[in-house]
Amino acid sequence: MDLGEAGDSPWGGMISPSSMHSLHVAQWSSDVPSQSTSKSPTFAREESSTKSQDAESSQQSQSSIKSPTGRGSRGPIRRLVTQPTRLEAADDPLGPLGPLGANASPGTDAQADEPPAPPQKEQMVIRTTMPQPTQRRAGPADPHRIDDEEIDRPAAPRAPPPVQVAQPSPVRTTGQPSVSIEQAAKPSFYITVGDPIKVGDLTSSHIVYSVRTKTTSKGYKQPEFEVKRRYRDFLWLYNTMHGNNPGVVVPPPPEKQALNRFESNFVESRRAALEKMLNKIAAHPTLQHDPDLKLFLESESFNVDVKHKERREPIPGESKGVFGSLGINMGGGSKFVEQDDWFHDRRVYLDALENQLKALMKSMDTMVNQRKAMAESAGEFSASLHALSTVELSPTLSGPLDALADLQLTIRDIYDRQAQQDVLTFGITIDEYIRLIGSVKQAFSQRQKAFYSWHNAESELQKRKSAQDKLLRQGRSQQDRLNQVGAEVADAERKVHQARLLFEDMGRLMRAELDRFEREKVEDFKSSVETFLESAVEAQKELIEKWETFLMQLDAEDDETVFYRPPVYQSGDKPTGRGDTAVDRARATIDEDSD
Repeated sequence: MDLGEAGDSPWGGMISPSSMHSLHVAQWSSDVPSQSTSKSPTFAREESSTKSQDAESSQQSQSSIKSPTGRGSRGPIRRLVTQPTRLEAADDPLGPLGPLGANASPGTDAQADEPPAPPQKEQMVIRTTMPQPTQRRAGPADPHRIDDEEIDRPAAPRAPPPVQVAQPSPVRTTGQPSVSIEQAAKPSFYITVGDPIKVGDLTSSHIVYSVRTKTTSKGYKQPEFEVKRRYRDFLWLYNTMHGNNPGVVVPPPPEKQALNRFESNFVESRRAALEKMLNKIAAHPTLQHDPDLKLFLESESFNVDVKHKERREPIPGESKGVFGSLGINMGGGSKFVEQDDWFHDRRVYLDALENQLKALMKSMDTMVNQRKAMAESAGEFSASLHALSTVELSPTLSGPLDALADLQLTIRDIYDRQAQQDVLTFGITIDEYIRLIGSVKQAFSQRQKAFYSWHNAESELQKRKSAQDKLLRQGRSQQDRLNQVGAEVADAERKVHQARLLFEDMGRLMRAELDRFEREKVEDFKSSVETFLESAVEAQKELIEKWETFLMQLDAEDDETVFYRPPVYQSGDKPTGRGDTAVDRARATIDEDSD
């Protein structure tokens, strides 16, 4: 295609971008002469070089687009001189692939002319923690016994290293074993009742016990203290704690006895029962914080303090205590019908358990009485044997009879001791749980009274509401009376709410108390039966040992020193008088009777 003037061009005189750029550059350089002159020489040279390059490129573009016969240039064409770029080869000893090439020295020209070696796979270095044979350091032996020579051996399945036996830690703790926070915060009590002493005259005589207490509770003045108490003080503590803690099973004291109350066996059994009662009360999580227990264990002037307390506070009873403090009437009402099946089943179970324990206690008393009768019979048997040994003419028979009499005395003592141990080990537990069942039933009766008080409060509330409705129907003519009845209704609603909450709380508390009763019952009876069996076995072992010793003495007939033989005095052919022994006196009496 022939390119001519501007009118002949198909682009209509359009200027190429490179030409446009050169024109702008030239215009910018002519419009701003001051800036170009004020620049540094270095910048001026760079600028002139840039301008010449732009002009040359513009000329080349115009010559490539326009024909040689085109129109003339508008002005002088500036030629741009391009600066050639010089490329020089740099000696890189590592080559383009870095250190993966061959280990060739870059200084030799012969190797520089050779073609580059193909890349090789990098050798993987296996790092081990085992020291080299030449760098082995002295130290502890390797527990796994891995030698350096095994590294060079061919690959083979290696046996697992031996397992070292766990050694006990050399650090030993000398402190106490850790316990929970609840157990650490719970105070501990150790109470003993001892030293029973009879005091008073014939009409006011009684037994006084020493109550020693060791505790970690901060509520007491000292960690160890001792007071004197009599039986009625223990009874006061039981009744007071029952009134202060409705629904709680309070361990009861032993029953009062009018006859033979100063007998040694009875005093000892009562002392043990009182001691067990106090320890159970102190171990109870609720009763151990009762202020009356602190008064009983710590007060030096107990009778005076109790009188002051009774003046300040009412004596806990059926209508007093917790119920009296709430203003709740403990009415009896109709016969109580248990609505909760759980409590009904427990009540039936307690009745059956009480009957069985009473029957067991009766059998226990019969067995103890039989042991005492056997002990008494053994004593009578011993006296008869001893009397026979004194009149026996043959010394070889009088000695064994006398030894058998002594053995029967030992058997009597064993029977007496075993009877006393049966009472103190198993009998006291049976009697304690018979009394505990009575305490549980008393808690049941308190719950029934709480139920009655709740329903009585509800009936009273209905009466108040009926009176209020009657006044409301009459109108506002009796506004003062209406306000008074409204206050009474509000007070009755408060009592109903408190009575209902008390009844529900007592139910939850009694469930926990009966669970505690079952756990303690199992533990106490298990311990009592074990002690009862151990004492019986020890008694039988002692009896067997005594009888075996006696039989060994009978078998040794040739040994004259086994049994005691009374000496016989003889002078000549006729006796001159009575001897000094019982046998001699019996012989003399027989001779006189025969004469």
